[in-house]
Amino acid sequence: MDKGETEMKFHIYITVLTALLLAGCANQLPPGGGEVDATGPEIIELYPKNGTTGFTGEFFELTFSEYIDKRSLKDAIFISPGVQGELELDWSGKSVRVYFPEKLIDSITYTVSIGTDVTDFNNRNRMAQSFIFAFSTGDKIDNFTAGGKIYAEKPSGTLLFAYRNASDTLNPVTAKPDYISQAGTKGEFLFTGLASGRYRIFAVNEDIKDKIYDPEKDKIGVPHIEPLLSEKDTGYTGLNMVLYTEDKTSPKLLSASMLDKNHILLTLSENLDPEKLSTSQFRLTDSASQQTLVPLYLYKGRSKNAEFFLAINDSVSMAGNYYVNVSDLTDENQNINSSDAVSLTVSDRPDTNKPVFISVDPPYNSRNVDYLNAEFTFALDDGVSIEGLQRELVLTDTLKNRVETQIIRKDDASFRVIPKSVLKAGTDYFISFNLKFLQDAAGNFTDSVYVYRFKTLSELDFTGLSGTTSGVRKKNNPRLILESSERRQLRYITSVEENGTFDFKRVLPGKYNLMLLYDRNDDGKITSGVTVPFSPSEEFLFHPDEINLIPRWAVLDFFFNAESD
Repeated sequence: MDKGETEMKFHIYITVLTALLLAGCANQLPPGGGEVDATGPEIIELYPKNGTTGFTGEFFELTFSEYIDKRSLKDAIFISPGVQGELELDWSGKSVRVYFPEKLIDSITYTVSIGTDVTDFNNRNRMAQSFIFAFSTGDKIDNFTAGGKIYAEKPSGTLLFAYRNASDTLNPVTAKPDYISQAGTKGEFLFTGLASGRYRIFAVNEDIKDKIYDPEKDKIGVPHIEPLLSEKDTGYTGLNMVLYTEDKTSPKLLSASMLDKNHILLTLSENLDPEKLSTSQFRLTDSASQQTLVPLYLYKGRSKNAEFFLAINDSVSMAGNYYVNVSDLTDENQNINSSDAVSLTVSDRPDTNKPVFISVDPPYNSRNVDYLNAEFTFALDDGVSIEGLQRELVLTDTLKNRVETQIIRKDDASFRVIPKSVLKAGTDYFISFNLKFLQDAAGNFTDSVYVYRFKTLSELDFTGLSGTTSGVRKKNNPRLILESSERRQLRYITSVEENGTFDFKRVLPGKYNLMLLYDRNDDGKITSGVTVPFSPSEEFLFHPDEINLIPRWAVLDFFFNAESD
């Protein structure tokens, strides 16, 4: 073998050896190719073991089923009671050691929760549910538990703050919780390793992931009870909560701009209570000439969230200095702004657009209208007068038999049509009127006949749901509420009889969710509670399964187990 060949083989050997060493030292990455991974990571090994007592270590260690996005883990670790300082993470492949920043307190149970924000490295799949374990620096483990479920569109990642033996004035904005946990992908949560005592628990869905409750930005949930955990009652699992935005700030008028010479778009800081809005609250004032205009129409139309329109039929001067003044603005939480004003950006552009319908409920050509409780809502994109509509609108069947109707204004761009007498079952009907009677502030209209067609259900087309309950507390005003999961605002309410039975009759076919509500104020909806001063929510419980009710086939033997811990 000559010298050149020997040197070549030596270089190849060094190159291969270097590559192997670099591969061993580099971060390990998941192999490529194959089917896309859709499974979230799991914790498959743990130190110390769950339930360890006499723990004196400086760290805990986790091993995952796959490679983890390291940044996602750090913000998903919750230790209760809390520790001061920053945790230090030391990674080795799929395992990580988490070092405590200070010596742990003697003779106390620590609970560690790894939240669902943890994602795998390759596909960002989240953990399906929180991983919780407990260890004690003393000779026993506190084993009290408290759990429930968060009901929200996206409950995953919602934080749970638990306060032990809280005072009536405790404020989650400033008070640090004694225990923190996190809800899973379906909203379930469970605190473990709690000490005995009474617990106030809040659910906080953060806007900014800082583990601090920020009112009016973060959503919060309040349970119906503060569970008392003791040797007689070591666990509670019925802490169900709905998330809402706690609002104690009055609404503000942010801007006013004319889109054309007849229409003004108003933007507010939040949504208003539509039941407490009228044109009489508004004035357009020219500060130079002191001219004052009163709007003709007020309506939602196609406006976005926290917006609505005013319409005027008077002209404004382009040389004027106009302001929109408003009194008694009331938001959805009944906060009131007694007076507000903003400058108005004016326009003299003519409005040539004719009003058009943007929605009809039930939709055109519906075949499942309840003939006993028929009601139709028509919404337009512009404010109109409906005064002439009452005498012009006609509701008839296919034989031209006329049914008298009542027209009720919702706002100046929408109205409801309600038959004054019961319709016939299984019959085709038409609602017709000339659109020239829907004229906007600029005088625009369409001179053509509008026809809306629908058909009523026959009595055999209805369905129903009846059955028995178990564990319902009759003294707490229980109500069963059947809510459509397909059609907004379609719901039925019935009482639970003394013997535990219930009966929903004449239900429209479709898919439904069934809820038991202990309705303190008898309004048919969940009262969500208050954080400060603390006031609990109303207790509720959903049946775990969606219910499919088909035409002509009532479910008669349904069972709802309402037992709670």
